[in-house]
Amino acid sequence: MIKKIPVLDLKDGQAVSGKSGLRDTYQPLQTVFAPSSNPVEIAQGLKLNGADELYIADLDLIESNGHNINDIKLVNTIIPVILDAGVKNAESFSFFLNYAFKIIVPTETLESLDDLYEIFEKYPKERTVVSVDVKNNELFSKNLDLTLHEFKEVLADIGATQIILLDITGVGTNQGYNKELLKEFEDMKDNLIIAGGLNKDSIDELQELGIKKVLVGTSLHSGEISII
Repeated sequence: MIKKIPVLDLKDGQAVSGKSGLRDTYQPLQTVFAPSSNPVEIAQGLKLNGADELYIADLDLIESNGHNINDIKLVNTIIPVILDAGVKNAESFSFFLNYAFKIIVPTETLESLDDLYEIFEKYPKERTVVSVDVKNNELFSKNLDLTLHEFKEVLADIGATQIILLDITGVGTNQGYNKELLKEFEDMKDNLIIAGGLNKDSIDELQELGIKKVLVGTSLHSGEISII
């Protein structure tokens, strides 16, 4: 059975929703799991409905515009959090280990490959998740000048065992998974977590393909699909 990990994007102290990574247009999240966009209330509702992990992206931290770290630490006492806080280097990775169960190293904000190697040398792999951020089928990064194939070779070299394939273009669209992207990483499928625009049909397809985990936001919060 494929594992569905709920997604929360946080901005200004509340959960928000939007499409295609256009963060300036995000609105307060409406979800079937809580009567408000309060992240703690939503986490409680998710746990009552069977969630045992929760992906949180702190959009304020990612954009260097404040943070929601205290709410995240509280949510982590309710459901173990997989946190995207815009990690840039080993120092910031170490800091966020105090606030969440697992920490994401996203290509969007990672400063260098040296930092990635340092993180994998110093810290437990079971608490380290690499997010391969993709826009228009190309690696999305502020600092890395690499193709998807080149970065895939780096992932193999460091022995990454938890890899999010995040198609930013598909976020919030319910259009399904990026087949071209998945094909590029097919030989790593046991380690993949697929994300970005997933709907019920695409999750069923991914299960048939042998994918073990997906991140789901819009289709879960709307009630289209269930956690278990």
